[in-house]
Amino acid sequence: RCLIKDFEKRPSVTHLLEHPFIKQVHGKDMSLQKQLAELIQEQQQLGSIAKTRHERIHTRRPYHVDGADKYSLDDDLVNLEVLDEDTIIHQLQKRYADLQIYTYVGDILIALNPFQNLSIYSPQFSKLYHGVKRSSNPPHIFASADAAYQNMVTFSKDQCIIISGESGAGKTESAHLIVQHLTFLGKANNRALREKILQVNPLVEAFGNACTAINDNSSRFGKYLEMMFTPTGAVMGARISEYLLEKSRVIKQAVGEKNFHIFYYIYAGLYHQKKLSEYRLPDEKPPRYIDNETGRVMHDIVTKDSYGRQFEAIQHCFKIIGFTDEEVYSVYRILTGILNTGNIEFAAISSQHQTDKSEVPNPEALDNAAALLSIGSEELQEALTSHCVVTRGETIIRTNTVDKAADVRDAMSKALYGRLFSWIVNRINTLLQPDKNIWQVTHHRIINAENGMNVGILDIFGFENFARNSFEQLCINIANEQIQFYFNQHIFALEQVEYQNEGIDATTVEYEDNRPLLDMFLQKPMGLLSLLDEESRFPQATDLTLVDKFEDNLRCKYFWRPKGVELSFGIQHYAGKVRNHYYNHFKGATLEPEQASQLLTSLVVLRTSENKLLQQLFSSPLTKTGNLAQARARVTAASRSLPPQLSAGRIKVDTMEVMRHPEETTNMKRQTMASYFRYSLMDLLSKMVVGQPHFIRCIKPNDDREALTFSHERVLLQLRYTGILETVKIRRKGYSHRIPFEEFVKRYYYLAFKAHETPLGSRENCLVILEKSKLDNWILGKTKVFLKYYHIEQLNLFLREVIGRVVVMQAYIKGWLGARRYKKVKEKRENSAVTIQSAWRGYEAR
Repeated sequence: RCLIKDFEKRPSVTHLLEHPFIKQVHGKDMSLQKQLAELIQEQQQLGSIAKTRHERIHTRRPYHVDGADKYSLDDDLVNLEVLDEDTIIHQLQKRYADLQIYTYVGDILIALNPFQNLSIYSPQFSKLYHGVKRSSNPPHIFASADAAYQNMVTFSKDQCIIISGESGAGKTESAHLIVQHLTFLGKANNRALREKILQVNPLVEAFGNACTAINDNSSRFGKYLEMMFTPTGAVMGARISEYLLEKSRVIKQAVGEKNFHIFYYIYAGLYHQKKLSEYRLPDEKPPRYIDNETGRVMHDIVTKDSYGRQFEAIQHCFKIIGFTDEEVYSVYRILTGILNTGNIEFAAISSQHQTDKSEVPNPEALDNAAALLSIGSEELQEALTSHCVVTRGETIIRTNTVDKAADVRDAMSKALYGRLFSWIVNRINTLLQPDKNIWQVTHHRIINAENGMNVGILDIFGFENFARNSFEQLCINIANEQIQFYFNQHIFALEQVEYQNEGIDATTVEYEDNRPLLDMFLQKPMGLLSLLDEESRFPQATDLTLVDKFEDNLRCKYFWRPKGVELSFGIQHYAGKVRNHYYNHFKGATLEPEQASQLLTSLVVLRTSENKLLQQLFSSPLTKTGNLAQARARVTAASRSLPPQLSAGRIKVDTMEVMRHPEETTNMKRQTMASYFRYSLMDLLSKMVVGQPHFIRCIKPNDDREALTFSHERVLLQLRYTGILETVKIRRKGYSHRIPFEEFVKRYYYLAFKAHETPLGSRENCLVILEKSKLDNWILGKTKVFLKYYHIEQLNLFLREVIGRVVVMQAYIKGWLGARRYKKVKEKRENSAVTIQSAWRGYEAR
């Protein structure tokens, strides 16, 4: 099957590795060799060997520099003869039917979710995609990770891998695979560190992912993981940044959805360990925060093996990463304390003077929560049913109504969970930060941990459109708009601006620019988020006045108001129309000053806890992104200066307002969810623009999560709104790599000049290098070399070959020098021995 000549009929590597014969060979190499040797010997003795043509099998194709021969036609959409939607869809469908879920668009990867486990991610595949040219193997996510890694090592430049797509398209799994391959590529002597990095994603996702109507493992927060490498490419640490955790899920979930995974894992784990009573959890009726309309929650917790296994996996993650037993115990107590807090009920006390007073009629849940949070139950009750107001220097204690008390209880639970999540992320960062004592000598320079490079991986919640969409869904979709804008800027806008500036004659590719829509959301003072904050400050404001305000001020084609439904509005996103319902918008979008002061009263009580971790959670202030501030602020990639193309005046690239790194703490009373969101978006962008981007577009082949089912309409819609057709055109016609003359000569002078020479970064020298490399289809602009996406890989491979030869030469010279040095030392030792011997013999004779 391997030797079938016709490549269309020849099976792919993936299918061959699944063949029963190949599968049973694994681990039996020696015994099979022995059997084969015996078989050959027997045949020779029998004399029945037929005449054989002795010919070397060409396992590696000769290296061609011709662009058209770069990929197998199937692997890259750029090679299609006809460029239209039907051809692209047909190509993707054909590949998907063959379980080839990855396809290139030039240097961009399209990944279709297979909705099944594919055995194409083993260590053998990692070896297959290590430092080879793309055309050597079928498209794979490992190839994208390898490209980022090789670029980082070759050019000493930070990289950024941006994974985008709808909810359920496979972004989270793609992020796991990239981390897996990068840890393989950056193998350091410190195996424990590699193990820790691999455990980060599962741990953070247990606390930040949940089951939604669209996706069983949906990210309910934005995650940016930076893997840090030494200049020689060994992994030395990691840092994770989290954004916009959907805290409202803690207290309430929509029909058919669940709370964060960790609540179910811990419940099942404690049930099987028979520790439910220790953590004050019931074994019959589930707590209110995880109960749902099906009534099967406890049945699932008791019977589902997966929950128990996940709990054990989370315990393992905590241990491997380096959390102490005491810390883990505190985390469990806080989580179970939140579940018990949700069960606290309130009743109104009617008296002659007051009708708005509330109390806790059944103290069991209150006592349980107070015990787990290590605070007094009376203090907790007081914090929930009353609050302090300071007016003109006097402190007045006011009582809460039943509804207000319930709101404060839920707000406290959300604050507890949000701060706990931030603390876990901060703790991981502390445990995985590079060792300051790592010192290396490279190219005669002493390098420490601060000089390392990063590969950032962005895995953010996908675009969502439910029957009813809340403020959180709006934020998620705006974030996806921003990622799409960033993609457009890099793939289309920057490229075409460069053509104009450099006098290059290139065909302009039309694309859908979503900048006006982002302006509608984010500009001040008349953007949607600014209007929302403004309306939130009016005590008499309602959902109706909010929607009216939007309609009066947001006069553009992207905003619409459905007829017959007063309390909703619609947004025409890049990915389609979404209708947002705004009930109780204050709870979703902002904290009223009065409610904020009530919450602060309850948080002061939590600071008095005897639990050290709980004290720490509420003693640390929040940053402008709404996260817990770290004890020691450390400089990250985000706080460095922006790359020149984003700061230079001549190329205006929008990144929405000036980016300031939001490590500053903030006053809780003045912050709203909208402002947290705005700062989070700025912080995320400031991290992304530092690195050279690599894009992975995840596509959902159907809405039913069924393997091998390809919905033509569904995929077509995603291809349209992500601009894949336009991307194919610009990758075919355009020059995705635009390198200044000086940098080009600095990178590649080895290919045409002697190692000791230092040629000038001139147009003429660039020409010499390009002609020596025998590349075609390149263009020289006024100040830059314009290359196709495949040229860079060809140049890098040439460079690696040249450097490989240099290394071989060095090895031989070092070997020869070492042998000569050894010979001299040996002669000296022999002469010394003879001198000592002659002196001794003379002495003895005398």
